[in-house]
Amino acid sequence: MNEDFTGAVPMAAVLIDGAGIPGAESICSHGVAWYAGRLGGGLLSLLPLARDRGLPALLAEAIERVTDDHRDTCDVADPISPSATVAMLRLSGGLLEYLVLGDSSLVLDRADGAPLVVSDPREVIISRSYEPALEAVAKGGEEYRRILQALRANRNQAGGFWVAKDDPGAADEAITGSRPISELTGAVLLSNGASRVVDRFGLTDWPGVMAVLASSGPDEIIHRVRQAEARDAVAADDATITYCTDLGEA
Repeated sequence: MNEDFTGAVPMAAVLIDGAGIPGAESICSHGVAWYAGRLGGGLLSLLPLARDRGLPALLAEAIERVTDDHRDTCDVADPISPSATVAMLRLSGGLLEYLVLGDSSLVLDRADGAPLVVSDPREVIISRSYEPALEAVAKGGEEYRRILQALRANRNQAGGFWVAKDDPGAADEAITGSRPISELTGAVLLSNGASRVVDRFGLTDWPGVMAVLASSGPDEIIHRVRQAEARDAVAADDATITYCTDLGEA
């Protein structure tokens, strides 16, 4: 099951990359895919109706809504309850506004100059210190789960990393900004399973990604990622790409 979610409405797009630990059904009966879909759907319902509100405020409201949806049936505060990273953009007033929370990525293709890559490196930086311990134990075992829980104890904490989960305040920690639409020729949102094409496997650079997208579309990027995963015996991750062109406002 793909635990990513993506969708678009006129003038806005959202990509959600759900996260959770297998076997956590006793914590949340709904699951990661449900959380990602509910959060993404909530954002898509808010974005067209609240153009006078900033993206962090809309994300905070969407987090609160989905948390309320299962607060009475699930342990939403438990460290292993479902969470998600978020990438989103909106066209408004001649600007492309963007938000990234967690290790999804957003790339803006500029008419003049290299693409602008927007990412949130905090989870990647902290995760690196746990990688040796995770690689030394059997994946999915009790010790593996214990180390993962220790890693996730850094989540939504000062000095740690931030994702969408049960605390709407996490939205205030997102990476945000804007660029004039007139400077841009396209934009792409990628889950971390798709951005592997650059940041893990080094199969191309970001200008190369934009060139492949323009010539062959998202399927070709994901195909290259899957080939590299098979070649290097790396576990496949959900890979989702939202490619946006024709950014001129109506």
